[in-house]
Amino acid sequence: MKKILHLFIIAIISNTSITYATELNVLKNTNNTYLVGKKKIKLTCSQSDAEIYVNDKLMGKGSFEIKVPDEGCTTVEVIKEGYITAKEEFCNKKGLSKLPSKYHFSLKKDDAFDATVHSDIVNVDFKITALKGKDESWKKINQIILNQFDAIEIADKETGYLRTSWVVKRFKYSAVRTRFIVKEFSSNPLVYKVKLASEHSQNAMAGANQGEHFKEWGRVLRKYSNIESEIQARVK
Repeated sequence: MKKILHLFIIAIISNTSITYATELNVLKNTNNTYLVGKKKIKLTCSQSDAEIYVNDKLMGKGSFEIKVPDEGCTTVEVIKEGYITAKEEFCNKKGLSKLPSKYHFSLKKDDAFDATVHSDIVNVDFKITALKGKDESWKKINQIILNQFDAIEIADKETGYLRTSWVVKRFKYSAVRTRFIVKEFSSNPLVYKVKLASEHSQNAMAGANQGEHFKEWGRVLRKYSNIESEIQARVK
């Protein structure tokens, strides 16, 4: 009788362990592991509509509670247009500082946003038909561009190719780089493809030619916003 009872108890314990292990495994494989852990952190943001990404996955806006796994880390990014992205990694490991129960993200305003305007034609090729002939059109295009950009990197009248150097405008927390490119698309009729390239970096000290720090931006500095329309109007 004792032997039977002993086997019955072992079976119950074994079954409980299997069930617990199965449940734990399910939790660990839900939402990239960050729902399992012993440390809960309530996240809040200064902007109620800011998007909260946990381990690269959008989980909410304005506030969200995470659980950091034992001996693991959870990365949080808070993103809102017009503000500098905030990023923080929370690690629940021995030897590290104790994690807080609450954490507030105070987003910094990106001054570059207010100094720029949205543009549907930025970073895309825009065709302009030139009716004044190649010599006159090329001269006017050069004049307009030189009024806006200090340095032309490449200019070849025969092939109809022109590219300015990158011009960087720096702000407190970010930088914007801009350049203008002209390509002759066809000679008869004379058509040019022009492109106003605008890129944004959240590294205020990023160098003009450090492309790894910049990303294409659907906004352009106000001073350049009308350059394409000006070229189109003057070469007709």
